[in-house]
Amino acid sequence: MGESITDGTLANFLKKPGDRVEADEPIAQIETDKVTIDVVSPVAGVITKLLANEGDTVEPGIKVAAISKSGEGAPIASSSEKAVSQTPPPSKEAPKTETTPIKEAKKESSPPPPKSKGLPPPPKPTEPQLPPKDRERRVPMTRLRKRVATRLKDSQNTFALLTTFNEVDMTNLMGLRSEYKDAFFEKHGVKLGLMSGFVKAAISALQYQPVVNAVIDGDDIIYRDYVDISIAVGTPKGLVVPVLRNAERMNFAEIEKEINTLAKKATAGSISIDEMAGGTFTISNGGVYGSLLSTPIINPPQSAILGMHSIVSRPMVVGGNVVPRPMMYIALTYDHRLIDGREAVFFLRRIKDVVEDPRRLLLDV
Repeated sequence: MGESITDGTLANFLKKPGDRVEADEPIAQIETDKVTIDVVSPVAGVITKLLANEGDTVEPGIKVAAISKSGEGAPIASSSEKAVSQTPPPSKEAPKTETTPIKEAKKESSPPPPKSKGLPPPPKPTEPQLPPKDRERRVPMTRLRKRVATRLKDSQNTFALLTTFNEVDMTNLMGLRSEYKDAFFEKHGVKLGLMSGFVKAAISALQYQPVVNAVIDGDDIIYRDYVDISIAVGTPKGLVVPVLRNAERMNFAEIEKEINTLAKKATAGSISIDEMAGGTFTISNGGVYGSLLSTPIINPPQSAILGMHSIVSRPMVVGGNVVPRPMMYIALTYDHRLIDGREAVFFLRRIKDVVEDPRRLLLDV
């Protein structure tokens, strides 16, 4: 399961005793801190017995099921066993207790004290009306959700988080995509999106401000001379962050292809642990869900994260005239222990300049 994964939770069995399985056919799924892994059958045969239960913590090498190659030994419940299992256990007789007759108890009891006529009865305390329990559901957290919760809380407890904001005029980048999208797809076989423009802008900004690509390690600062961009992807099972390796060497087409491949794997749950390990800087695009503005949380052990948001047409002053422009708010959350406000603002300003005028990438200005 990878060197960083030592155990997992047996999420569910895909097969039951008596089912026929083929070699390399998945029979169970194991949830780890990062991904869900399929347990495949090593041989073809019939499952005779399940050796583990759903919800158990399992380690590599533990047997979870027994398979008969010949197909013999599949458990079949006999009629006598079914009868025994359906017969309710005999109820134990409750011990008899002697009770005092009600009439005698009334005679022996003392008469009630006379009621005071002048004082009103004390008010009865009102209990809070709680929602009925049958309208609530308790579901155990998955290992992935636990891991995400732990890492994000560790980020808040460790880093000196600070967020700076800016806004980007998307006119030129959107115009570039609209003008060349057909030729781009015809040559490279992938659609030209906005994410590749922001990735290229982030690479340029990291090269201009290398401290944002660095990280604190004890009493030292580690500067990385490579750029591995992590792309946050929301999946039905939780947040995963696949990595674009050596993104500084990629062109627009290579970035779009890699993002498309990793996003499909993440959504299908087939992404590997190695494809999510590492990363020096993260980009999170909340705009695909309609987010207008947010303060993203750093993905440890990185030092900064860029937040993209939705594109909204707003009135802007251009050349002394008020005109509608497609605008996007961008946010940079950074570790203030390592990155000063001046460097963070310059970093975000570089992204703004490159996105608003992509020709800067050609001229390196």
